[in-house]
Amino acid sequence: MDAATIQNLIQAGLPDAHVEVLGDDGQHFEATVVCPQFEGKNMIQQHRMVYETLGKLMGNEIHALALQTRAA
Repeated sequence: MDAATIQNLIQAGLPDAHVEVLGDDGQHFEATVVCPQFEGKNMIQQHRMVYETLGKLMGNEIHALALQTRAA
C-alpha cells in the first residue's frame, strides 16, 4: 500500500474533496481531507465517511491512518 493509492481511493469516494496523504512505510499514513460534504457533520461522522472510501483496507493493508478533516 502507498500514499498515492490511498489518496486516489479517498478522492474517488469523495470526488469534491481535496485530499493529501503522507506516509512512506507502507502501513502508517496521515491524511488531510477537506470536503464540502463534511458541512454540518461532527468529526466522527467525517472520519467514518473517509473510512468508508477505504473499506476493508482499513485494519488490513492500512494499519493506521491519522485523519484531519474539515468542511472548508
